[in-house]
Amino acid sequence: MAAAEPNGGLAARLAEIRSALPPHTRLLAVSKGQNAAAIRQAAALAQRSFGESRLQEALAKQAELADLEPLDWHFIGRLQANKVRPVLKAFGTIHAIDSLDLALRVARIAGEEGLAPRLLLQVKFRPDPAKGGFTPEELQAHWAQLQTLAPAVVVGLMTITPLGLSAQESAAVFGECRALADALALEECSMGMSGDWRAAASAGSTWVRIGSALFGSRH
Repeated sequence: MAAAEPNGGLAARLAEIRSALPPHTRLLAVSKGQNAAAIRQAAALAQRSFGESRLQEALAKQAELADLEPLDWHFIGRLQANKVRPVLKAFGTIHAIDSLDLALRVARIAGEEGLAPRLLLQVKFRPDPAKGGFTPEELQAHWAQLQTLAPAVVVGLMTITPLGLSAQESAAVFGECRALADALALEECSMGMSGDWRAAASAGSTWVRIGSALFGSRH
């Protein structure tokens, strides 16, 4: 009986989040730190997109879940240059391309591997020494090069708000990210996490990255 309780809780939380998402916003279930059984439970509830940030942990879970219909795996952590090749082999979407050099490296290796990853460019709209990313001005300056990354495809922008912002300040950042994506004719915006996903969705996020509010504490 006890084993059914986590699944029931997950089902209720997943249903609550889904009911609150606007039509343009999809849920990326952040499964880093969760075990494969939790992902399996979510997949049984028709959740297909999962976010991981630690390569070895993700590979182990992917192997354990290989019997399922293919899941939509997103890499959401900082991508180290020496991990690009194995990450591209394991993930179809990368959420944190934070420099032109990294974008060019990803494109080169994607070509060598015959892959066409979907890329989201990380943008830093407020000063934040704890996070990488393009400033809006840098992104505009490099935009011509960033449009020539085939077979990799830039599909959108990603942002994480600095710690300590008020709800109003965070909402302003989300609005700026959506406006910049629109100006660049990019469909996707990956913004909003467990604590602020509602505001991000209202501002036009197409991917909200929800971990603890969905799965509970990490294992």
